[in-house]
This record gives sequence, structure tokens and C-alpha cells, in this order.
Amino acid sequence: MKILVINGPNLNLLGTREPDIYGAESLAEIQAYTQNCLGDKAQLEWWQSNSESEIIDKVQSVITSDFDALIINPAAYSHTSIAILDALKNLKIPIVEVHLSNIYNRESFRHSLLTAQASSIIMSGLGKDSYYYAALALLRK
Repeated sequence: MKILVINGPNLNLLGTREPDIYGAESLAEIQAYTQNCLGDKAQLEWWQSNSESEIIDKVQSVITSDFDALIINPAAYSHTSIAILDALKNLKIPIVEVHLSNIYNRESFRHSLLTAQASSIIMSGLGKDSYYYAALALLRK
């Protein structure tokens, strides 16, 4: 299975950004951990941007790609971006939205996930395992 993993704003700062909430691992370390846990069960292609328009363009590129599924952590855009939601709705492949922290243990504005309306599965609060469990769920779906 070939899976695209899209990461949104500020996830490039993982490891140094609020480690008490997001953990001490960098995005590169989470990527290596996830692939190590999966072994050769799935091929993951990782991508990150702080730009909403770039994320939309990347989601739209999936329409004509050979990806079997998408894992997306839209980060703060999950609470605000109707544009990313609209782009996700065009995909005909399974989508898993992940969040490292438990969004319901945080500020109330984080409780609403606009982008999750296009998702098959939502993972929240599992830390670095969010991506691994998301891939496992896709493999079993």
C-alpha cells in the first residue's frame, strides 16, 4: 500500500514545540519510527508545509496519483480550513486525520475538526503512534 502523509503548519517544529503536548520527537524521528514499526507493510511518502495553499495543492495532486490512501495532520488548519476540507472531499481514497494531542483535553476551539468531515478515520491523542496506528488501520480497512 502506498500512503501519502501530509503534515500541516508548525509540525516542522516538533521536538522543540511544546514537548509537553506534542512529545520530544522531531517530525523526522516520528517518520523513522513509523516506518520502522511498519517495516515493508506500507510505503509512506511524507510531506509538510506551513502554507494552506500548498496543502490544498498537495491534496489535489493525489487525485491523479497512484496513492492508495492519505494520512493527514492538518494541525491548526483542521479547525479553520473549509478550503482543505473541500479539497479532501474530492479524493476517492481512504483518509485518516491524525492529531498527536488529545484535542478534547485542550482549548475549546480545538474541539471542532472541519477537515475531519472528509475523513474515514480520526486518530487523536496517541502521540507519535498516531501515524503508525493510522497506517495500520488503513492496511486493515
